[in-house]
Amino acid sequence: MADTIEKNVTRGGQFLVKETKCEDVFTPEDFNEEQLMMRDSVKEFVDKELWPNKDRFEKKDYALTEESMRKAGDLGFLSVAVPEAYGGMGMGFVNTVLVCDYISGATGSFSTAFGAHTGIGTMPITLYGTEEQKQKYVPKLASGEWFGAYCLTEPGAGSDANSGKTKAVLSEDGKTYSITGQKMWISNAGFCSMFIVFARIGDDKNITGFIVENAADNGISMGEEEHKLGIRASSTRQVFFNETKVPAENMLSERGNGFKIAMNALNVGRIKLAAACLDAQRRVITNATAYANERMQFNTAISQFGAIRSKLADMATNCYAGESATYRAAKDIEDRITAREAEGISHQEAELKGVEEYAIECSILKVAVSEDVQSCSDEGIQIYGGMGFSEDTPMESAWRDARIARIYEGTNEINRMLSVGMLIKKAMKGHVDLLGPATKVGEELLGIPSFDTPDYSELFAEEKEIVKNLKKAFLMVAGSAIQKFGTDLDAHQQILMAASDMLIEVYMAESTILRTEKLAKKEGEAKVQEQIAMAKLYLYQAVDIVTQKGKESVISFAEGDEQRMMLMGLRRFTKYSNMPNVVALRETITSKLVAENQYCF
Repeated sequence: MADTIEKNVTRGGQFLVKETKCEDVFTPEDFNEEQLMMRDSVKEFVDKELWPNKDRFEKKDYALTEESMRKAGDLGFLSVAVPEAYGGMGMGFVNTVLVCDYISGATGSFSTAFGAHTGIGTMPITLYGTEEQKQKYVPKLASGEWFGAYCLTEPGAGSDANSGKTKAVLSEDGKTYSITGQKMWISNAGFCSMFIVFARIGDDKNITGFIVENAADNGISMGEEEHKLGIRASSTRQVFFNETKVPAENMLSERGNGFKIAMNALNVGRIKLAAACLDAQRRVITNATAYANERMQFNTAISQFGAIRSKLADMATNCYAGESATYRAAKDIEDRITAREAEGISHQEAELKGVEEYAIECSILKVAVSEDVQSCSDEGIQIYGGMGFSEDTPMESAWRDARIARIYEGTNEINRMLSVGMLIKKAMKGHVDLLGPATKVGEELLGIPSFDTPDYSELFAEEKEIVKNLKKAFLMVAGSAIQKFGTDLDAHQQILMAASDMLIEVYMAESTILRTEKLAKKEGEAKVQEQIAMAKLYLYQAVDIVTQKGKESVISFAEGDEQRMMLMGLRRFTKYSNMPNVVALRETITSKLVAENQYCF
């Protein structure tokens, strides 16, 4: 079993240098019966308990958030990722992502509470806790009897998480730690039962994690609820620890291992955040489409105007691409976990290694999908016009809720730099061969291009060739930048961010094409013309971004003949033989949306 999975699964970051067959990617069309039932159960909960109460969430009804979380616990939604041994459902990683996807569409307030509890509030214990810690705390968290919160960020420690000042001092008898410090932006603080707290012991280089039960008589106090742009009913407070006593056995993992715990928790949080932005997009698209069909101007439904149809097509395309890439990565992670377990590794260690393997993809997804949900909600407001700016419609709250997604789980700027940085580190460790392909790209630039007319008769033949070339464009830019700056590349953040945008578009475009190719083989091309149009439209836009970011990078560090050669190579690698009719593609997509009156892909 493990050998089979190893052959079919591309390792983290290898998508850049290894061809992936459409048969080897998982797509939403591959959901099994159990997953479809889970999806429908979650949607029913959202439609019954959350969506009708949007106005209460927007009025900062924190009690409703807590009540809704308890109902989610009663239905088992908080326990999907928790092993059965600790009161959970023990489902696979795809199921975990699926639930996070569909439970997050109605309101960002509940989505944040859910994500904070099931992810960073529970997962550090299931992945790093001792058996005694897991038996004591995880069943309560899985059922919703207790809620968890995660105390990492401090006034002076945000993106630089390891610079926190909170201190943990061991008592003379060695039985307890005394924790003192200030944490901020703590989700679920107002109703949580326990915290995962990160503090520094002595002059340790790295912070350490602790499980801290919430008790006011133990030196724990809180600030008032923060008044935020969005996610208004998500409880967010400062938490103060004043010589809070914590049993020594409540240290999480080993001393000094807190930074590693925090980073791995963020990796999982990033792909789950991407998933949490998907149903939010579907609902915005559905509402915008329905409104466009109803709204009459000049005796015509505005859904018939090209300016509106263009927006709807782009919104649907980005959502479809986000689904494609998110579930591709989720299944890759699940398969890696399965392979590790088949080797005899514990589920705990297998899940850690599985997620860590795809940290690059998790960062890519976090950036791409969080920015797509913001764009989608912004265009949703525009389609509604003046009404979109009103609290009486769902668009303005969707826009406000979407804004935080680009900040938490590591800002998008941090994640952009991380994605390229982690890829380079993998290459240096020999996990991804970048040097060989980059060298071949350099040789190709010096060679004479072929003038043969390629055969693009098969579906996506040209598109897949373009994706290969976009990968070459990235390798050319990133490889040259590494040669130019070496270990100082980290200091050139603008180049890293531009290269990251190229990397993001490669992964997202390829995922969309592979999903659609797989679907077309199953259903027949005639039945999936809209999906084919979305895959082609996304690639067309990706080529533009790669061209722009590649040029920006090249002219920033190359000069003279080197610059001219690289710009010529960039033009070669972003060239179409048969340029698609973008207006026609958008018309194909929007015609389906308008006819179905909803997001229907």
